[in-house]
Amino acid sequence: MKLLILLVIVLGVIAIAQLTKVYELTRSLRKTREEEISHADNKMNATLMLVWMFVFFFFTIVLYVKYQDYLPEAASEHGVAVDKLMNVNIWMITIMFFIVNGLLFWVSYKYYYRKDRKARFFVHDNRLEMLWTMVPGVTMAFVIVYGLITWNNMTGPAGKDAIQVEIYSRQFDWTARYPGSDKVFGSANVNLISTTNAMGMVSEGAISLEIHSIDSLIQEIETTLEANAVLSTLPESAVEVMKDQLYRHKRHKQRILDLKEFDLSGVSGWAAGADDNIVKGEFHIPKGIEVEFIFKSQDVIHSAFMPHFRAQMNAVPGVPTRFKMVPTISTTEMRQKLNDPEFNYVLYCNKVCGVTHFNMQIALVVDEPAEYAAWLAKQKTFGGVAVPATEPELTTPSDSLKKDTVQATALTIQDSKR
Repeated sequence: MKLLILLVIVLGVIAIAQLTKVYELTRSLRKTREEEISHADNKMNATLMLVWMFVFFFFTIVLYVKYQDYLPEAASEHGVAVDKLMNVNIWMITIMFFIVNGLLFWVSYKYYYRKDRKARFFVHDNRLEMLWTMVPGVTMAFVIVYGLITWNNMTGPAGKDAIQVEIYSRQFDWTARYPGSDKVFGSANVNLISTTNAMGMVSEGAISLEIHSIDSLIQEIETTLEANAVLSTLPESAVEVMKDQLYRHKRHKQRILDLKEFDLSGVSGWAAGADDNIVKGEFHIPKGIEVEFIFKSQDVIHSAFMPHFRAQMNAVPGVPTRFKMVPTISTTEMRQKLNDPEFNYVLYCNKVCGVTHFNMQIALVVDEPAEYAAWLAKQKTFGGVAVPATEPELTTPSDSLKKDTVQATALTIQDSKR
């Protein structure tokens, strides 16, 4: 079979070569130059251009009809506005597509080369310049203004009753944080980030635990260096590395000690973080209520992408970003619409952030308001207690509660993973 295919290919090449020779022979008999194209060939090509225009447009329309709206149903109020914006842009592009390509094919058909015709040449025409400057300019101005209005509606100030959710990203993981009953996020600091305090939440316990960990490392390095001073068992390069590590640990410890100077009382200080809910693996938001997302990143630029809500925002290290939305379709309702009991909304990372970027996602559940309140009441807080269903009077956590905050964070993360 392979030999037969090879023979067909070889015979095809030979046939093409022979046809080329026949063409060259007929051209020499007609005594014409190679670059000269006959009137019949020009007319045929012009006609084929017109035929191809109709074929091209026909299959374009077929694709429009076949795929129509390829996006999933919008599940937020502003998602409907984004879809409308996109549809306006698509129809403007489609109209210009047919006009420009129609003119291109028509001009190619009507003005194909003839020996008895000469093209008119003119250097400049103010009317044409005005036409192809003003039309795109006005069109682009409309698109930009319309887009900015939609964008500002998404990123403008949230209402006073909006629910705040902080989305914290790092390679390759998402963490959600809710401000608790006091409606205020607790303080966080990059110097306190550790395996048991992924968000760097600031508390007396977190500071004490991190200082204890650093002191252990410092003591270990100093003991090794003292032993080496007597025995000289380490090479000079290793000693220099250990001295550099010792210097860095001491600087890190000093930065953490400096945090104590900023301990504030009340909801604006460390106490505000005691009732914050830290959730991993899956987070919830209520249907029909405005939600304000605050995005932060620990390491590189990530991009929080929620396709069903037409929402995407970069998470930039050191620069909190935000947008707001009102979910309109709960997870249960969407499962019924799609006839898929396994369906879940998902928050993806839409920025290539490293080797396992493809797996950086977190499930997002849209509940009815009552279901959301019940779910939130079951979540442990950074201080290790459940959030009451009603808003309690704000109190300052006890000293023992502060000391246990970091251990409670680890338990919260483990419980959420289960």
